[in-house]
Amino acid sequence: MSKTYNDHLREERRLVLLRLLAEQAGYRANSSTLHAGLSFLAIPGSRDDVNTDLAWLKDQGYVEMTTALEGVHVVTLSIRGHDVATGQAIVPGVRRPGPK
Repeated sequence: MSKTYNDHLREERRLVLLRLLAEQAGYRANSSTLHAGLSFLAIPGSRDDVNTDLAWLKDQGYVEMTTALEGVHVVTLSIRGHDVATGQAIVPGVRRPGPK
């Protein structure tokens, strides 16, 4: 079964979320800041898309997430998530980063 454009976009968005977290001091950020980072990089996605992707990343063990305020989550990159963000681990559902 071939992937749709939306599937590719979702995988790209998940990779960029992990990479944004990998660049943060303490490997953590809130969901609003991550949404702004995606917008800055011209990666489309609503706040709901971002929260859905973050929940999926949490379910896979790539991030830890707590709720700071209603609708705002604090997200921390896990060791496994860092491996995915840097291309050390290849997993379905997240685009593999290109070589540097």
